[in-house]
Amino acid sequence: MIMDMPFLFACAAAFGIIIYVLADGLDLGIGILFLLSPRDGDRDLMMASIEPVWDGNETWLVFGGTFLFAAFPPAYYILLPAFYVPIILMLFALIFRGIAFTFRAHARGSRGAWDFAFFGGSIIATFAQGL
Repeated sequence: MIMDMPFLFACAAAFGIIIYVLADGLDLGIGILFLLSPRDGDRDLMMASIEPVWDGNETWLVFGGTFLFAAFPPAYYILLPAFYVPIILMLFALIFRGIAFTFRAHARGSRGAWDFAFFGGSIIATFAQGL
């Protein structure tokens, strides 16, 4: 059986996206359920459960997108303009969620606002990925 390069690159891009969906699904799920937790201590525990793997999850999204760009430039420049709004919305939500994750740990009086920001970023990122 002979494997050609486009097939291998498509498998690598699909692998990166699938691992991202599986790994970041936990983070997004915790973000969506974040405001349902009544106590601040429970929210701290939820944050502590995803803190060790927080930064690595989005790396898989970059990995999959890079393989898509490197292996299939025509598909990339056709798909990207068609999905500008959801992609930009998702990127801003992921950035906003990361900021909320970091600043929540250092905030004292504005912790509720950062909790809501983390929740909002998770909802918007999930919605944008569903588009």
